[in-house]
Amino acid sequence: MFAALADPTRRDMIARLSESDATVSQLAEPYRMTLQAVYKHLRVLEDAGLVSRVRGPQPRPVRLEIHAFDLMDTWIERHRDRVEQRYRRLDAVLAEMNGDDHEQDHGDSHRGRPAATGHPDDP
Repeated sequence: MFAALADPTRRDMIARLSESDATVSQLAEPYRMTLQAVYKHLRVLEDAGLVSRVRGPQPRPVRLEIHAFDLMDTWIERHRDRVEQRYRRLDAVLAEMNGDDHEQDHGDSHRGRPAATGHPDDP
């Protein structure tokens, strides 16, 4: 699906089909290419499951397959969640490292208090 959408002409076709179904001739109108080239683009989109053409007599409308976008959305969200989890783990590790460095600088775990010297007057 992503490879099919990598081409700007195919993305434009998808955008136009999101407004309404269209025949191949209607889709071909704004492009300076042969009808055969338009059919090749449509074939890529069909093979990716992004569009379909109703079988039957000509002219056959091309329609957008919305469920394909639902699948892409699900895939993207799953991977977005994984990446966000990785960044949260990285943030936690970095915060822990910064906290450890801070404690080592002060000599004990009580922030802001000097380390005990062993003198009887020390708390």
